[in-house]
Amino acid sequence: MKLYYSPGACSLSPHIALLEAGLPYDLVKVDLRAKKVENGDDYLKVNPKGQVPALVMDNGELLTEGPVIVQVIADKAAGKNLAPSRDSTERYKLQEWLNYITGELHKNFGPMFSPVLADEAKAFFKDRVMGKFKYLEGVLADRDYLMGKQFTVADGYLFTMLTWADRMKFDLSAMPNLLAYKARIAARPKVQEALAKEGLMKAA
Repeated sequence: MKLYYSPGACSLSPHIALLEAGLPYDLVKVDLRAKKVENGDDYLKVNPKGQVPALVMDNGELLTEGPVIVQVIADKAAGKNLAPSRDSTERYKLQEWLNYITGELHKNFGPMFSPVLADEAKAFFKDRVMGKFKYLEGVLADRDYLMGKQFTVADGYLFTMLTWADRMKFDLSAMPNLLAYKARIAARPKVQEALAKEGLMKAA
C-alpha cells in the first residue's frame, strides 16, 4: 500500500493506523499548496480531490477519505483489534465516533487554517470546537480510549485533532481527562514513530 500524506495533516491518522496495524506501506509526501508529490509529479493525477490522505491499495484501487481508509487498514490487520468486527454493534459505535470526529471536529478546524478568514470567524469555529472538546472531556472521564479499554483507529484520528489544537494554541487546561488521553496516545510507540517520520516530534 502507498499512503500519500502531508506532515501534520489529517493523514497522520491513517499513518498511525498503518504503523499500529504492522502493515507494509510506502509513504509519499505531498505539497498540498503546489499539488505536487515529492518527485514533482502532479498530485491531482493521483487524487483529483487534491487532499490527503490518499491510500493506493495493493490492487491499485484508490481510497481518499480518512474515516474509510482507517477502517480498511484495521480490517486488513484484524488481529490487532484496531476496529471491532464488521456488522457488530461495536463496529457501528466506532463508525459513530469516526463520523463525529470528521464532522464535528475536523470540519470545524478547517476554516481556522484559512489565511483569508477574519479573526472573528475563526473565533466562532474555535468556540464550536471547544464545545466538542468539552463533550469529549465528559466521555473520557471513565474510559482510557473512545471505545473503552481498547485503542482503535478512532483514537488515532482524535489524537490528530488534538495536535491541531496544540498548533492553534487551544487552552485545554480545564480538561484534564482530555489532556491525560492525549498523553496516553502520544506515549504509544507507533504514534511516536508516525510523528517522527513526519518530523513532528516537537509537536507531540
